[in-house]
Amino acid sequence: MKITSRLIVAAMIAGSLAMSGCAYNSSSADVYTASQAQREQTVRMATIESVRAVKISSNNGQPSGLGAIGGGALGAVAGSQIGGGTGSIVTGIIGGIAGAVAGNAVENGVAMRDGLEITVRLDNGDYRAITQTATGEVFNAGDRVRLLSSGGVTRVTH
Repeated sequence: MKITSRLIVAAMIAGSLAMSGCAYNSSSADVYTASQAQREQTVRMATIESVRAVKISSNNGQPSGLGAIGGGALGAVAGSQIGGGTGSIVTGIIGGIAGAVAGNAVENGVAMRDGLEITVRLDNGDYRAITQTATGEVFNAGDRVRLLSSGGVTRVTH
């Protein structure tokens, strides 16, 4: 395989990885899916008891493997450019392993978002905790908020 064809393959892999990072499954109170729009929601009033910063993993802690595969391929192509003959094969293998580890770490890092765990006391005295993506909306203990619930999804808003 010539260097130019290796670069084309590497670019295609990098492009597909970049596009897979665009698939965004939001747990934000500000984002509705098309199937959630124009659906009636139950509204309950509550008072915030506490707010805690958390991390939300969009891949549920299970990487798809695309990061490792893409990183491994890019690392192998880059590593194989070093040396010649058997040295090229060895550096390609080492580059592939290092690239796979790095690609997996990048995929896990991209999958993490900042979130909030908001514990509220409902007007009837019951407590609920709702976790959602942090959007910049500020929640403080003592704030009156609305809990919007529909289809097992609850959002906290002012």
